[in-house]
Amino acid sequence: MTYGLFSRAAFFSAAVLLTGFVSDLHAEDTNALVKQGQYVAEASDCSACHTVSGRGNFAGGMEFKLPIGSIYSSNITPDATHGIGAYSEAEFSRAVREGVRRDGASLYPAMPFPSYARMSDADIHALYVYFMKGVQPVDQPAPSNRIAWPLSIRLPMTIWRAVFSPSIRAAQKDVMRSLPNDGIGRGAYLVEGPGHCGACHSPRGLAMQEKSLSNSSGSLFLSGGAPIDGFVPTSLRQDQRTGLAGWSEDDIVQFLATGRNRRGEAFGGMTDAIFHGTQHLTDADLHAMAQYLLSLQPHNPALSAWRYDPEAASALQAGDVSAPGAKVYVDHCAACHRSDGRGYAPAFPPLAGNPVLMSDDPASLVHVVQSGAVLPGMTRAPSAFAMPAYGNMLSSQQIADVVTFIRKAWGNNAPPVTAATVDELKKTAPEMMRKQGIIPLN
Repeated sequence: MTYGLFSRAAFFSAAVLLTGFVSDLHAEDTNALVKQGQYVAEASDCSACHTVSGRGNFAGGMEFKLPIGSIYSSNITPDATHGIGAYSEAEFSRAVREGVRRDGASLYPAMPFPSYARMSDADIHALYVYFMKGVQPVDQPAPSNRIAWPLSIRLPMTIWRAVFSPSIRAAQKDVMRSLPNDGIGRGAYLVEGPGHCGACHSPRGLAMQEKSLSNSSGSLFLSGGAPIDGFVPTSLRQDQRTGLAGWSEDDIVQFLATGRNRRGEAFGGMTDAIFHGTQHLTDADLHAMAQYLLSLQPHNPALSAWRYDPEAASALQAGDVSAPGAKVYVDHCAACHRSDGRGYAPAFPPLAGNPVLMSDDPASLVHVVQSGAVLPGMTRAPSAFAMPAYGNMLSSQQIADVVTFIRKAWGNNAPPVTAATVDELKKTAPEMMRKQGIIPLN
């Protein structure tokens, strides 16, 4: 024991005499933390909301349109004036996990602090080091929020946080709940915590709160969310037809890593979540997330499994386009998605059995037909694919007919869509539709 203590003391005494040894050691520690923090930032999808084209990385400025007005994501670079450079680690942790700014004001819950409350102290520490040491400061303020007074008063958010956002202690106690194995436990931490998947894929209440923040509180968690920019987040539970029933672990991993698989492709906000976030995760973490999602029981167990019906394919292949929407489908869709609806995955996704098409809410499908979609290249799938926009080619009735045809064919058997519904959805068309200059025909 004496020899051991002496050896350690002598070692560190000698180390101090070596020029630069201690500083190099600290630099190595910092570099490791920066790298770890970058990984946590990617797992938390920070860039998707805080990086906007034309501004610096993490300089904020993304608009979130809420029923009360528009708010903009903040500058989270280490700039001392416009960013978070003056934040201590404790203040940073409070903002991330409790939704309270350095000046004591409450953050709006567009920042998913109810989910981030589950993040570990170690991950928060690494995240802080990354933003302070690994991110370039940007001397640029985010745009001012556009919320009319008195709704712009943040004081009521204190009550909102007390009612709807868990304390760090309560959230992390839930993280430590008993789960079947370590893989599912890691997946639960990533999905429920930094990944904040429930922010989009769980339903919200009248106060815009997530009705469920983890699977421990019931099957509402990840059972499908409200429309975001015109797109409806699907169920991530094992629901038949509208959820992930039938997806394998490898299907989920491939989707999170590349935005595409044999069953579908990402669009809307999910594309950003994959591009900025999940594609950067390790295979081990992606498999853990997949294992957790596969463990979730269906929210609606009464739904029957999808079964392929060849009737529509047989009619199209025989040249019968008498069904409403069938000719539009043949003229504009069948080349990529085939007459049998099976597509050419993973390049062009199948429409037969696709959960997005079988949802009660047709908004996602209508908006994709209207405004198109682009799937960018990913590290593990560098090819990009684009779905053309038909909003300036097809009338509302034509879109309603082809969407109804797709939702009914091949065993999808989803409710029809009317031209009136298409017209109503045009009012909430995604921003990209306006940016592309697409003006739908009447």
